[in-house]
Amino acid sequence: MFTGLVQAIGSVHRATQQQLQLRWRAGAWPEAAGPLALGDSVAVDGVCLTVADWNPEGQGFLADVSPETLARTTLGLKAQRGDAVNLEPALRLADRLGGHLVSGHVDGLGRVEAIERDSGAWRLALGWEDGRFGRYVCEKASVAVNGISLTVAGCSQGGRHFWIAVIPHTWSHTTLQQLQVGDAVNLEADLLAKYTEQLLQSRNPSRAVPPAAETELNTTWLQQHGWD
Repeated sequence: MFTGLVQAIGSVHRATQQQLQLRWRAGAWPEAAGPLALGDSVAVDGVCLTVADWNPEGQGFLADVSPETLARTTLGLKAQRGDAVNLEPALRLADRLGGHLVSGHVDGLGRVEAIERDSGAWRLALGWEDGRFGRYVCEKASVAVNGISLTVAGCSQGGRHFWIAVIPHTWSHTTLQQLQVGDAVNLEADLLAKYTEQLLQSRNPSRAVPPAAETELNTTWLQQHGWD
């Protein structure tokens, strides 16, 4: 579990179809987080990955990735280019919850539709590639963008398109400043909204909404195993 507060910026140093190697500059990893250990969880641009091995100098780690992770997130593309990524160690129960509850399980991709300077801050307009996720978005709701806990400032009817106000600290301490119009981003909707929806559907199955997270990959796999 994470809180959506980025602690360091790293980059994809090396990648294969099964593994990613992350690196960061000396001193960038937060001292309060302590050294990484085998099996630790780290959010990489909002994707929860498990440490499979680490750099002896404490400036990186190796993580396994699945086809599902590469298909649903931007990590595959970033691995090809060696792009910068936001990093956050897993939340401890004694930590302050400065953002919102973030699971590190990306729901789907979004696209940057506009970036505007707005009186010392920035306005970032985004849109879900899969419009069904819009039902989890409303004004002042929480959303994780590349692992960053942000607040929805406004949205279109249905929530597919929305914008957020980004303060200077967040802009300068994350990879948001590197985004350009048209770039893909990892989006995770509010965890509480998804659980609430599931509970309400179980009480009234006749009003169930098709799951927004269902992809062609998942559908094919379920059909192959006779679970459709």
